[in-house]
Amino acid sequence: MTNPEISLETVKSRSVKGVLTLTGRTLILNLISFAAQSFLWAFLSPAEFGTFWIVSAVVNFLAYFGDIGLAAALIQKKESPTDSDLKTTFTIQQGLVLTLLVILFVLTPLISGRYQLTPGGTYLLYALGISFLLSSLKSIPSILLERELEFGKLVIPQVLETMIYSVSVVYFAWEGYGITSFTYSVLIRGVIGLVLIYILKPWRPGLALSFSSLKSLLKFGLPYQINTFLAVLKDDGITVILGGILGASGMGILGTARKLAQYPLRFFMDNVTKVTFPAFSRMQDNKDDLKRALEKSIFFITFLVLPSIVGLTIISPILVNVIPRYEKWIPALIPLAILAVDTVFASVTTQLTNVLNAVGKIKITFYLMIMWTVLAFALVPVLSIKYEVIGAAIGFAGVSASSIIAIVIARRHVDFSLMASFGKPLIASIVMGITLLVVRQFLPINYYSLVILILIGVGVYGVFFFRYVKENIANIFGRA
Repeated sequence: MTNPEISLETVKSRSVKGVLTLTGRTLILNLISFAAQSFLWAFLSPAEFGTFWIVSAVVNFLAYFGDIGLAAALIQKKESPTDSDLKTTFTIQQGLVLTLLVILFVLTPLISGRYQLTPGGTYLLYALGISFLLSSLKSIPSILLERELEFGKLVIPQVLETMIYSVSVVYFAWEGYGITSFTYSVLIRGVIGLVLIYILKPWRPGLALSFSSLKSLLKFGLPYQINTFLAVLKDDGITVILGGILGASGMGILGTARKLAQYPLRFFMDNVTKVTFPAFSRMQDNKDDLKRALEKSIFFITFLVLPSIVGLTIISPILVNVIPRYEKWIPALIPLAILAVDTVFASVTTQLTNVLNAVGKIKITFYLMIMWTVLAFALVPVLSIKYEVIGAAIGFAGVSASSIIAIVIARRHVDFSLMASFGKPLIASIVMGITLLVVRQFLPINYYSLVILILIGVGVYGVFFFRYVKENIANIFGRA
């Protein structure tokens, strides 16, 4: 039985439209963000980037205590949420967020001293904290739009937020504001996003505390949030530790390599994940539809992500050599190649944990997150102490490789075809990568070589892929 708010057919239709809408939006936004990032790599130093990664990690770490999983529980809930559910969630979230902001401001002198933050870095810490509060105020309208799979409306504030943030941060960096460029930009983005979401999905905020609503929502929400916390501990918690090991410059190199390696995921995977969690939740009682939807979502992600990360890894050495101001990022090339492993596994396993959460198998993802978190703390700091940035990258790649266990476990619960969903894109990407590596040996280092490699990569991947799996492309947006 599906959610009475919308029928299964509506779920399928809106899921497809949602993926298309979010993919189109993200393609545009990431092009804008990538362009902005390209300028920032020229205007800002690795140390300034490192300060941004460290401060962001501290705030992100605290931010995940601002929700005890109630937002995810509202999205996953089969029945329509009541007004009491919504207001109880809003009340608890705001109470938690305000408490965390007080803690953040009290701990600021300690954080500033630990990471040797400049006054600009300290102000950025305050700004990110305020941005966290503004973001929490948007949660209920966003949840309601996600439950209805109305992603066309949901993307509007995201588009404007990203555009304005990208333009403002580049402008301030160009004017020589340094790390303060991020401070002004995150505040501007937060205010604009808050105003727009309430225009698009009006909801009157109110305070309430229903223990029956809270108890019901926590059955799913608390385990979900524990999993989310473990993910944050594994990523942002490790970043906080690495900041003390590698310093601001080292974190600037590692953070840039990780951001580059994750660009294909941000371009393509996040859109599908955003749609499939509420969609899978609506399909949780229809196993055949769920299986087909999972296979197609993994296929769609890997079809786009795998060739992107392979191509990015191969052309990056040419890119940093043809742009003079990018020479300072040459140390990030080897970590980027190593971290590509993380991207490959994430393109598959993120959807698997997504579907397990959606069907209520939250304990399984909890155990998986414990495994990944323990491995991260066991491998990454130790390797970073011994081999610095490259050691940290190897550690992250090693944690990702353990995702093979997640694939085996997930197939016991949803019997999907790994070859149909992941195998063919992987083979096509390997063929493309080998071709590009061979051709690159005969090309000079200039802009024309970049264009030639990109065209050859697109051509080889396209010919190989459409020759052998064109039926998947024809049906990817068909019946779920």
